[in-house]
Amino acid sequence: MAEQVSEVKGQVMQTIATLMTTAFGLIAALAWNEAIKEIIKQMLPTGSGITGLLVYALIITIIAVIATIIIGRALGKPPVQEVRVVE
Repeated sequence: MAEQVSEVKGQVMQTIATLMTTAFGLIAALAWNEAIKEIIKQMLPTGSGITGLLVYALIITIIAVIATIIIGRALGKPPVQEVRVVE
């Protein structure tokens, strides 16, 4: 019984840590969102509405793809699991 309580407590702590980390990541993403928007506003002429949004979307997409590739490489390839077909 004590082992189960300890295991549940560990899972709860892990979940809380994951939620907190995710929350801080979201806050950082929102801060970068505003910063990039302001940079684009300063770079493009006033009244460029849709053009500014498209430039912003393109920049964010490029950053997201590059970050995903870098993170994927840093984590390495997942091990391949052997699958056996049983007839």
